[in-house]
Amino acid sequence: MKPRKAAVVFIFVTVALDMLALGLIAPVLPTLVLNFLGGDASSAAKWFGIFGTVFALMQFVFSPVLGVLSDRFGRRPIILLSNLGLGLDYIVMALAPTLGWLFLGRVIAGITAASISTAMAYISDVVAPEKRAGAFGMIGAAFGVGFVLGPALGGLLGTSDPRLPFWVAAGLSLTNAAYGYFFVPESLPPEKRKAFTLGRANPLGSLVLLRSHPELFQLASIQFIGYVAHEVFNVWALYAIFRYAWNEGMVGLSLAVVGICSVAISAGLVGPLVAKMGERRTLYVGQFFGAIGMVIAGFARTGFGYFASIPVMMIWTISGPAAQGMMTRRVSESEQGELQGAINSVRSLAVIVGPGLFTFTFAYFIDQRHGWTVPGAPWFLGAALLFVAMIMSTRVAQLPPTGVEKAKASPADIGQESAAILSAASPPITESDLPPHTHSTKDQ
Repeated sequence: MKPRKAAVVFIFVTVALDMLALGLIAPVLPTLVLNFLGGDASSAAKWFGIFGTVFALMQFVFSPVLGVLSDRFGRRPIILLSNLGLGLDYIVMALAPTLGWLFLGRVIAGITAASISTAMAYISDVVAPEKRAGAFGMIGAAFGVGFVLGPALGGLLGTSDPRLPFWVAAGLSLTNAAYGYFFVPESLPPEKRKAFTLGRANPLGSLVLLRSHPELFQLASIQFIGYVAHEVFNVWALYAIFRYAWNEGMVGLSLAVVGICSVAISAGLVGPLVAKMGERRTLYVGQFFGAIGMVIAGFARTGFGYFASIPVMMIWTISGPAAQGMMTRRVSESEQGELQGAINSVRSLAVIVGPGLFTFTFAYFIDQRHGWTVPGAPWFLGAALLFVAMIMSTRVAQLPPTGVEKAKASPADIGQESAAILSAASPPITESDLPPHTHSTKDQ
């Protein structure tokens, strides 16, 4: 196996184990919170918003610090630190006697859980620019692998004891740290490292990089809206429990289906779609399907309808790698860690806003005191945000191909890329811009 390919496989395994640990607790955390609150779904939704906000606030403050540290000292030590931190977090949550202890666990995780952004920088170190979207798609597949196995196992373990999955998750995270220590090589050579400065590590200062190029800031804004929309998944389990009376097993099964769809789409579609349609079109096509899937979820009156929304919604998975690929090509190699830290700061800002936005929306629209309920309201809000992001994405210019890409591309391919750049100011998306199968999905 070639060194660079082996390195990508190592990162894939690291991320998959992290996501497996996270997936383990997903089906049981709502039950644990509900138990602390005597079964009050509206209060539980608000607490979920608080948990998400404090996690994001810690990420916003500390992610740029860890990103810049990875530019200075390398990616490997940061990945190991984050894995150890997650293991400690799960132990704290497994022992938590009150909601306050769960809150402390979220603080610890928010400070140390930087393995994903550092993994993205690692990929940028070892993969050629023209192949990064496909590599980021493989990281998306690692997310999916974790969420295929994790929720199913977590739901099974949680039926006997809702705290047992936390112990298993802690063991996996600590095992992951040991795996990284022995097998994950460093990706950033000393000559490409950059000095640590407080200005670059400042959570607001780190965003300056995103303003260094107009299109980079435009993409960051689109990603911010998408990250906010993604936080609708904070109500996934609570929504299913409230509307369909699902137990931990059904919640785990549904999240496993999410993972299966994510793996299939990330591993099988991202590379071919980017090669065929380009990164820009892949970005907004994915956002379109994500919005349609959310609308289906919001209208679903049965658990079957909720399941049916998953494969449509998860086509959105293709958008993230496309956006990541477009952004990494707009900064230098020595700034990839800083870029990923800045992107994670954008994500953290979105997660500061998103959990409360959706969980409090859910709490308001299921409150029986109004005399009416609209439990699908958070899904409709998420769909509206994605439609806004989609329209913005149609106006982002596609960079011309690099020398390597030109050597591999046919004249027709290069002509298509040039046309994409000239059409950057094209009108908002229309049905004619989408692949033929889009129409049948919309009609459904």
